[in-house]
Amino acid sequence: MASHPSRTLSPHVSDRPLAALDPHGLLVLSHALLNCAEQNEIVRLAMQHVSALGPYHAEAAYLATDDGFSHAPGHGVGAPTVDDTGMKELGEADGSVSIPGRSWTWAFGLREAGGLLGYLVVSSHSEPDEQGHFLLSTLVELTSAALSLTVPHDATSAGELSRLRTERDTALRKLDTVRSELHRQKAVHEALARVAARGGGEDAITQALHELTGLSALIEDRFGNLKSWAGPDRPDPYPVRSTTSQEEMLGQVARKEGPVRVKDRLIALARPRGDVLGVLAVEDPEATADEHTVFALDHAQRALAQELVHMRELAEVELRLRRQLIDDLLEGTDETSAYARAEAVGHDLQRTHYVIVVHWPGNAAASSFTRAVEQATATTATRPLITRRGDRMVLLTEARPDDDAVYAALARELGTPGGAIGVSTRCDSPDGVPRCYKEALRALEVRQNSLQRSGTTFFDELGLYRILGPGNDLRELEGFVREWLGQLIDYDAGHDTELVETLSRYFDCGGNYDDAAAMLTVHRSTLRYRLQRIREISDRDLADVDTRLNLQVATRVWKIILGGRER
Repeated sequence: MASHPSRTLSPHVSDRPLAALDPHGLLVLSHALLNCAEQNEIVRLAMQHVSALGPYHAEAAYLATDDGFSHAPGHGVGAPTVDDTGMKELGEADGSVSIPGRSWTWAFGLREAGGLLGYLVVSSHSEPDEQGHFLLSTLVELTSAALSLTVPHDATSAGELSRLRTERDTALRKLDTVRSELHRQKAVHEALARVAARGGGEDAITQALHELTGLSALIEDRFGNLKSWAGPDRPDPYPVRSTTSQEEMLGQVARKEGPVRVKDRLIALARPRGDVLGVLAVEDPEATADEHTVFALDHAQRALAQELVHMRELAEVELRLRRQLIDDLLEGTDETSAYARAEAVGHDLQRTHYVIVVHWPGNAAASSFTRAVEQATATTATRPLITRRGDRMVLLTEARPDDDAVYAALARELGTPGGAIGVSTRCDSPDGVPRCYKEALRALEVRQNSLQRSGTTFFDELGLYRILGPGNDLRELEGFVREWLGQLIDYDAGHDTELVETLSRYFDCGGNYDDAAAMLTVHRSTLRYRLQRIREISDRDLADVDTRLNLQVATRVWKIILGGRER
């Protein structure tokens, strides 16, 4: 069949097929096909690109003639292997044909409104899937459209030819529009791919979105707190919405698919698994956002969702490692490995620490209890290691709580003052953590069994109660004696005096000067002098009832259990 004489081959057509054809590649190929003037050239281009659509092979092509069908020459794929008799049996319909060694072979009809223009025969080792059928059918339709424009028409069909040319020009303009849109979409994909390649990050995402749309871009957490801003006119201070307003906004956006306009913002939610992890938005007070803006925002939201999921997973891993570390420290663990594990999670165990045990009835299982403890103990120091032991929270922290500050913060956060806190003495190395844990438990126990059951108790302020509970060992007794008599013991050792013995005899005699002086075989005035020196050296008030009680118990332990010496 002759070619239309008024059309010439486009100088931009490449003889090389694209490496792989997707819908965008088919649009590029359509320009080449629709600008071809020769039917044989059109068929040749189509056959060359069949293999770019997938695991397919162009077996042959036929063009309609007055005598039936003829092989399209010059397609460069070797001699045709299709049985011509089988082609005739199709009766101008599409259908399967038989080729030895091929599991699937199909003759695609190339048609125009006036009838069949030819066939394109394609084979494969298996039947194409849904996408393969779509791509092959699209190639056939493009080839048919290109062939239809080469068919000669007489004067009676001049109007039809003009209509076809108009439709062609319209189709080409639409293709240019689609190609431009695909180019913009490609720019979005490439910009976000660069963000991912450089390690992502919320600031990188907002900056990329700002550059793609020309609008200020921002990220908030699900509570409305600003986390990142790119572009001009950043509010300072940033407005804080009420909890009710924030939840209403999240619900409004979540009810619809894709980005949603809320006042002057176009908003998308990052919620990869149903839970809202963050909010991505662009400021658009002039309502200039178009489909490109929506596309960029939607894809940036997907990048943000991946970033937030990654950050959450890292946080969960870190939290698990930190809990495992403190659990092992409380039980006792190798010091070298403890230092290495702590460094891996960003915690410095080389510093002085304290163990804190918190018990708040009615809140043991609530996640809000854990968050409240974390917030109440947050200081400028490293955040504490936290774990749960039964219905109690246990913390290892660098900061010693200020009296009842942590208790007061927890009472406000939880809305009830019924809790109690026990705090250990200082811990200077990992091997001391188990001891400090016992101290904090003892302090908590004393607090909960006292008349005032709520509040904070420090182990180093327990006095006599430190040694009255079960499970106390010799080291604990030595520590108690050292706390109350240490300065006197050191003074006696350095000056060859007997101040501790004098204090012990004084208490044994019930504070009677004459009896104590007689027992010590010293003059009454000498006893008075020694007691005055004891007050000065120890900085203790012997007239205070609690002080006298602790000193008396300490002297008894020193004499009876420790044998009158410090071990």
